[in-house]
Amino acid sequence: MPTDRPVALDEYPIHQAPLSMKHVVTGDRNAYDRCIFQVFDHEGRAVLITGLGVYPNSGVIDAYATLRLGGELHAVRASDALPEDRMTLRVGPLSITVDTPLKQVTLQCDPDSTDPTALSFDLRWTACFPAVWEPHHVQRRGDRLTLEGRRFVQAGQPAGWIRAGGEELRVDPTRWTGTRDRSWGVRPLPGEDGGRAAEEHRPEGFHWLWIPVRFDDRFLMVIVQEDADGHRTLNEALQVHPEGSGVHDTQLGWPRAEIHYRPGTRHPETAVLHLTDPVHGPRELGVEVLASSPLAVGAGYPPAVDWQHGSWQGRGWVDRRVYDLGEPSAHPMAAFGVTDHSARFTFDGRIGHGIFEHGSFGRHDPSGFADYDSLAP
Repeated sequence: MPTDRPVALDEYPIHQAPLSMKHVVTGDRNAYDRCIFQVFDHEGRAVLITGLGVYPNSGVIDAYATLRLGGELHAVRASDALPEDRMTLRVGPLSITVDTPLKQVTLQCDPDSTDPTALSFDLRWTACFPAVWEPHHVQRRGDRLTLEGRRFVQAGQPAGWIRAGGEELRVDPTRWTGTRDRSWGVRPLPGEDGGRAAEEHRPEGFHWLWIPVRFDDRFLMVIVQEDADGHRTLNEALQVHPEGSGVHDTQLGWPRAEIHYRPGTRHPETAVLHLTDPVHGPRELGVEVLASSPLAVGAGYPPAVDWQHGSWQGRGWVDRRVYDLGEPSAHPMAAFGVTDHSARFTFDGRIGHGIFEHGSFGRHDPSGFADYDSLAP
């Protein structure tokens, strides 16, 4: 009995290789294809993060949602066997519906019939600016390719409702902002054994900034990845105007960040990013952090200890829980993962809102961090 048949996507002239759309070109177990959305209010009260991923060579599909509300983080995670129908983006209670590609997406989390206080939501995410490519992202450990990803980023306005902890939040698009990232390629999944390369090429440090910002009249995107000595392996600073405006995208030079950390931590509170307009010269992007959601708690990003993306949990797995973020010592690994900070930004006299995604681990000479135990004075 044949087990490998064409799938619905094979009807369309979209193939990139002489394979069924059921398969990816690479046999790497770490192949992935996923998205993340951030939805947050402008006062810093709530940060919702949700995403979905498929892992074709592991046969897994999973999704997650977390809501930072006060000192609590409400989380929903779901995982299942990857179905042949890749057009239906649903896992357990979580779903993403592409209403109009690159224009509008519906994000939903069904209520829990046994717990009315559990996280649920129904949101329409509408783009305000065209999606733009991020730099091609490649990382090696020794001679081994460990990460190669293609990504696009976009900013929009969300509308709808979110419920958690017995409270309902009305998401008004004039008072909330949405950002998103869509990526695919290969990146390490749980259970990856790096062998000699992992043993002999341990990173001394890693410094990361991913900053999408929505203003009324423009979208700014800044990306920085640096090694321990400040060597930059990823760099982008781009200004994007609304579709149909007739204004070309503008590169804003080599961004340099001055970050003020909370004393005794690597938790950013404010920052200034120094940018350069090719016509008008130096520009500053001011940052004021409003609320923070660590991706290593609830959302499944490394080094999460209870669940990570792409890990097989069995069929029909759903997990709901509430984390206490008021006690940082309860989540010691969160500091070694990336955190999404909702933030208020200033640029050219305008106020905007976006995500200040930050991670700094180990030595980073430009910041004055000497090793993994080094913290801000």
